[in-house]
Amino acid sequence: MAISRRTALRASFLGGTGAALVGAGGGTALADPADSAPGATDAATALRLLKDGNRRWRRFASRHPHESRARREEVAGGQHPFAIILSCADSRVPPELVFDQGLGDLFTIRAAGEVLDESVLGSICYGAQHLHVPLVVVLGHSSCGAVTAAVDVHDGGEAPHGHIGYLVERILPVVDATPDEGDGFVDACISANARHVAEELRADADLRGLVDSGKLKIVAARYELDTYQVNFLD
Repeated sequence: MAISRRTALRASFLGGTGAALVGAGGGTALADPADSAPGATDAATALRLLKDGNRRWRRFASRHPHESRARREEVAGGQHPFAIILSCADSRVPPELVFDQGLGDLFTIRAAGEVLDESVLGSICYGAQHLHVPLVVVLGHSSCGAVTAAVDVHDGGEAPHGHIGYLVERILPVVDATPDEGDGFVDACISANARHVAEELRADADLRGLVDSGKLKIVAARYELDTYQVNFLD
């Protein structure tokens, strides 16, 4: 099979990351060395993979793993994610980028303010019970609009109506229970909200058995928009 000069040059540039050329479907594809790496089967390993990925993200050294043709063909037959990420829907906090993971690595559920409802809970339970994912991360973030809206209502502002009002209503009890420390109040509420959601998940009737048996670990974390760092709160 002939390889064009342009393709060969591209391969030479990518050689520093360990990529190689392989034949697939009559053409060429870049093999991802991470495709053959074993996935995490326990929470400690999953947590380490997430922390390593976030470290690469912070250093602008992301590898963008598991994007090759081989990986796409592999996951077409089934998925084996190593972590469930419940994150805010904020467009600035995409878990696959923040943790430098790829196709099939993360089972991601996103809802503004990490608010739990039956759909979110059902999705998490599916990942934990049927996909046997060992780790759940509840990922809040700095400058969260949903939490800020709840703080505004706490401070006497008018509660929003409709579906947005539902989000604020779910977050407001956490805000009301958080000590008001002036300028740091919103930040404190963001961390408290992530911790509260994680605790609700640990106590959930469908997840508690997995947690108590040590098969599932649930942790809270927050992403800092200005430093790109994920800080784990537990």
